[in-house]
Amino acid sequence: MPDELPVDWDPRSEEVQADQIAAYDAMRARCPVAHSPYRNWTVFGHADTIRILDDPATYSNAVSAHLSVPNGMDPPEHTGYRAINDRYFTPDRMRAFEPECRDVARTLVDALPDGDTEIMAALAEPFANHIQCRFMGWPDRLHEPLRQWTRKNREATRALDREAMSAIAVEFDGYIREQLDERRAAAPGAPADVTAELLADRVDDRPLTDPELVSLIRNWTVGELSTIAACVGIIVHHLAEHPDLQSQLRADPGPIAAACDEILRMRAPLIANRRRTTREVTIGDRVVPENERIMVLWASANRDEKVFGDPDEFRLDRDPDDNLLYGRGIHRCPGAPLARLELTVLVEELLASTTSIDPVPGATAHHAAYPAGGFTTVPVTIGREAAP
Repeated sequence: MPDELPVDWDPRSEEVQADQIAAYDAMRARCPVAHSPYRNWTVFGHADTIRILDDPATYSNAVSAHLSVPNGMDPPEHTGYRAINDRYFTPDRMRAFEPECRDVARTLVDALPDGDTEIMAALAEPFANHIQCRFMGWPDRLHEPLRQWTRKNREATRALDREAMSAIAVEFDGYIREQLDERRAAAPGAPADVTAELLADRVDDRPLTDPELVSLIRNWTVGELSTIAACVGIIVHHLAEHPDLQSQLRADPGPIAAACDEILRMRAPLIANRRRTTREVTIGDRVVPENERIMVLWASANRDEKVFGDPDEFRLDRDPDDNLLYGRGIHRCPGAPLARLELTVLVEELLASTTSIDPVPGATAHHAAYPAGGFTTVPVTIGREAAP
C-alpha cells in the first residue's frame, strides 16, 4: 500500500467511540468506502457488502496467519471443515437442545431480582457463558474462569495489546485441550457430548488434529461468549425502551425470533469481519489493490437507508434475506441456528417471567467500544406481579 494513500477515518477515534452507530451512519453517506490508519478498507453500504460476500474467490476469508477452522479458510479447504461444523447445528439437533437451553434461560431469569438490576452482569454474560458450557458438555466449574477470560480478552482487543491477546489465546486453548484430554482419558465411557463427538470426526479420511479441534471449538466458543452476551444486552435495552413491543410479544410470543433479528439489525452485536482481496478491485469509486484487508461493517450495512428506509424503524415485515445479522453465503455464521434458538428461548422466558422491563430513571446504558458491539451496562427495572 503506498504511504500517500489518504486516511479517511479512524474507527477507534473518540468521536466514533462516543456513538459507533451514529458515526457509521454518517460515514455511509459521506464516504461509503473508507481507508483507515490501520491499513484496511471499511465498506459501509449494503450493496457493496453483498457483492463481497457473494464473491469469496475475490474476497478471501484467509486473513490471518493463525489457523481458523472453518472461518479463516477458502474453498476447497473450507468445504470439508464447514460440513463437519454444520452437522452440529441441524434442525434436529436444535430441537434436541431446546429443553436444555430453556432450563438455563429459566434458571437465570428466575434468579433476576425484582427492581433495579444491571442486565449485562446479571443475565447477558452468565447466559452466554452457561449456555455455551451446556452445549459443549463442559463442567460448571468453567463458568467463572470463562467469564473472567471473556473480560480480559475484550480489554486486550480494545487496547490492541497483541502480547496480551496472544497470552489470552493460549489460556483459552488450554481450557479446550483440558476438555479434549478428559474425554480421551474417559474413553470409551466418555459422556456423549459435542466435545466427545468432535474427537470422532474426520476430514479427508483422517481424524481432526488437535490444532484443528482447538481452532474449531475456539471459533464456536469465543464468538458465543462475547456475541451472545452483546445480543442479550441489545435486545433487553430495546425492549425496555419500547414497552408496547413487550406487550405485543407477551400477548403473542410467535414473532419473538423475528423481533430479535430485527432489533439486532438496528444495533449490531458484531461490528465487523475481515476479508482480503485476491486481486485489484473497485469498490464504489475506490480502487483497492490486491492483498488488502477489507472490513465488512455489519453495523452499517444492516442500516443502509437504500434497503431499509429509516434504519431505526422496527418492522416485522421486512425481507429476512436483506438482514445480514448472520452473514451470507458460504461463510455465513457457523452457529446461527444455535444463536437464534438461544435468543428466542431467553426472550420467551424473560417476557413470561416479568410484567415490565423499564429503563432505570436517571441511569444510562453505556455503549461498548470498537471492536465490540452493544453495551457494557444496561440498567433496567424488572417488574413482576406479586404472588397472590
